[in-house]
Amino acid sequence: MQVSPNNSISCTAFVERDCFAKGTLQHVVITVKENLEDSKFVQLLIFNDLTGKPIDIDFRGNTAEVLERLNSQAGHIPDTKEHEQPARRVGRPKLGVVSGEVTLLPRHWDWLKAQPGGASVTLRRLIDEARRSGENESKFRTAQEASYHFMTAMAGDFPQYEEVLRALYAGNKDHFYGLIDDWTTDIRDYIKTLAKCAFIQEES
Repeated sequence: MQVSPNNSISCTAFVERDCFAKGTLQHVVITVKENLEDSKFVQLLIFNDLTGKPIDIDFRGNTAEVLERLNSQAGHIPDTKEHEQPARRVGRPKLGVVSGEVTLLPRHWDWLKAQPGGASVTLRRLIDEARRSGENESKFRTAQEASYHFMTAMAGDFPQYEEVLRALYAGNKDHFYGLIDDWTTDIRDYIKTLAKCAFIQEES
């Protein structure tokens, strides 16, 4: 059976408050289907390790039927112009440089020309720095939201839950980990995994 890329995402399954399986979605689905009693399925939740959100799986039928349905639900990306790779513009082939027009005020040009390497080198460096900063911010927000989604689903009735959320969004790493330290082991450890990059700004 061909496996959809969506079935290769990393995820973790919990039965009540205990971690039952982890790995790719396909692996977890197979493990759950072949090892979990039918009566336990009502207590099962599978979480996407990137988003912290639950994944809804239809476990009716045998393992092959469940996987077939999973592949069918995953669908495919249509072959349209929206998903085509854009044609490369004319530029210096070896470097992959593409020319374009930049409109700046005279004081901006004066400053750029005075920088080591000139205007082009400086602009590329500034853009790369901005991209790296944006990527770090994205990881930071993704980790925060993933932690929030999982805790909302699994720890909403835990001691000091709301205070934990406030510590998460306030970037108070020590307080956050201190508050969840006595939570159920598997849930606490999974939160720590999700929140690994949630405090990256504090450490930068």
